[in-house]
Amino acid sequence: MQKSFAYLLIGASLVLFSSQAMAGNPDRGREKSAVCAACHGETGTSPVPDFPNIGGQHEQYLYRALLDYKLGNRQDPIMVGQVAELSRQDMRDLAAFFARQQGLYLKR
Repeated sequence: MQKSFAYLLIGASLVLFSSQAMAGNPDRGREKSAVCAACHGETGTSPVPDFPNIGGQHEQYLYRALLDYKLGNRQDPIMVGQVAELSRQDMRDLAAFFARQQGLYLKR
């Protein structure tokens, strides 16, 4: 019984640690977002209808979209070029920043 409880505590600690290690930092994301503003706007609300509004989207969705461009699962010549030099942590940070923005359709 004690052994299984110890395993449970170890497992819970690993989950907590890994989720914190994988979290994006919105402040670092803001610093990295300047290049994104040309198409998506400073806060993720695009000034041009040709580019999507990303402000206020779910953080995991934004991260996965960036990762999919980097892995070649999504194709867009502009985005593929933009993510080429981003690390996974860079992408997490950008996702955290844009997810915390007001967004065009969200009321917070």
